Parts: sequence; C-alpha cells; structure tokens
Amino acid sequence: MSAREIEAARVALTRYLKRGGKVWIRVFPDKPLTKKPAETRMGKGKGAPEMWVAVIQPGRILFEMEGVQGPLAREAFRLAAHKLSISTIFVERRGLTHGS
Repeated sequence: MSAREIEAARVALTRYLKRGGKVWIRVFPDKPLTKKPAETRMGKGKGAPEMWVAVIQPGRILFEMEGVQGPLAREAFRLAAHKLSISTIFVERRGLTHGS
C-alpha cells in the first residue's frame, strides 16, 4: 500500500467525520520502492527511490477510530476503503468499559 493511498484514505475519513472523534493510522510507509528511468540501459546500479510503501499482511489493522457512533464510523471507513488498492473489512470492538 503506497503512502498516497494511506493519505487519501485519511483525508476521506477526517472529511466525513467533520473533525468529530479521533483517528489513528496503524500503518507507516517505511519501505522505499525504487525505479530506473525509462529507456535506460542495464547496469549502473539500482534506481532512485520512486515512492514509499507499507507492506500489509492479512489481518493487519490499518485505521482505528474512537468517539464516533457505529453507523457513522462504518460509512467513513467504507469511503476510506475505496481509496485503497487492497480489500478490507470493518472490525468493531464491543463490550469494552473504560476505567476497568
């Protein structure tokens, strides 16, 4: 998943929530993806970094949200998922009480 996808999903989330609730991004693009220029001969080393990506394994939580009603959160995550190149599911935490 590229850094641009992560940022696009973050913008979609925060815009839909209208600054309500709190959002955490649980992935970080820390792997450089390199590319050699077009029509370049073989050799002469590795290409320059083209973009930054995050390697995502199945089951990884990408975003977290707090302080938002269920249906509002589900719709916000649906909009954000459209920005990503991988398939995602909505996971909800239930039955937690704060302070215990």
